[in-house]
Amino acid sequence: MSLSDEIKEHQTLEQLREALKRAQQQYGRLKVSRDELVEAVYQAAKDASLGTPPIKVTPPKKDTRKGKPEVAVIHCTDWQLGKKSVSYGSETCAQRIDRFIDKVVHITDIQRKHHPVREAVLMLGGDMVEGMGIFPGQSYEVDSHLYEQLFEVSRLISKTVSTLANNFESVRVVCEYGNHGRIGRYGEMPKGDNIDRISYEIARNQVGHLVKDWQSSDAWYQIVRIGNYTALLVHGDEIRSFGGNTPAFGILRKVNAWAGGVIEDFNDCYMGHWHTPMSLTMSNGGRIFVTGSPESHNEYAREFVAATGIPSQRLHFVDPDKGRVAAEYVVWLD
Repeated sequence: MSLSDEIKEHQTLEQLREALKRAQQQYGRLKVSRDELVEAVYQAAKDASLGTPPIKVTPPKKDTRKGKPEVAVIHCTDWQLGKKSVSYGSETCAQRIDRFIDKVVHITDIQRKHHPVREAVLMLGGDMVEGMGIFPGQSYEVDSHLYEQLFEVSRLISKTVSTLANNFESVRVVCEYGNHGRIGRYGEMPKGDNIDRISYEIARNQVGHLVKDWQSSDAWYQIVRIGNYTALLVHGDEIRSFGGNTPAFGILRKVNAWAGGVIEDFNDCYMGHWHTPMSLTMSNGGRIFVTGSPESHNEYAREFVAATGIPSQRLHFVDPDKGRVAAEYVVWLD
């Protein structure tokens, strides 16, 4: 190698070192700014919740009957509040969730004519907000910005919990987040930094005193225990679509694998994400319950997944002694 070649190589190495150094500095500043953004959002949410007086309710009269009790399991998921379509928006979402909880109370009263139903378990399954910046062009498909979405979802969750506390002797809340709650594009931020989680935290600060337990974490799943019954709660985006269809085979394969010792033992699995209610039976006899969405006229679902689910959510009644679902309802909201 000639002297001139060595000089050129040395200059090239120096340029690469400088470029790498600049890139590392830029990444460091970007990471700090994102961390500061997330911290600011959490702090604002906390300050806002502290400024709201605690919600008070009148608990129901105790049911002293000696009949065998069951537990109401309420699966709320995929509200996607802020989404705008031909027949859906933030106001429609609020109306349909109010309608759902009214129906939960009405159906529970029917069940109570036969046996006590003293406890309710509210499972929040994620994608409660539509989000912003999840995919190109999303800003043209929303009727409210992330700020409005966050606090309206928190208000709806708080209202739901307080209504349940008015009608059940004991209420538990279990929270899981979805992909629409993420901040920015996929992979830009840690999965746990999620608007769904922030909305849950705001609601917990407002109505946490009304519930027996509020379960939440940054894990991708939650284990829900009701006596001898154990449920797995996931959002559903852990399963990928195959060929543009709701992937029933993919869902079965993945949940069967989870049930094979990958995570804690569970009887049934609850998920949302696919906007179309259905149930599947696992190889061990457990069930997979896919819950719909209160949304309507989702053009992405119609075009890509070829699904037009009627607006719905799910209500079950669980026998905690036998460890199984005793009654199941898909509650239509259109």
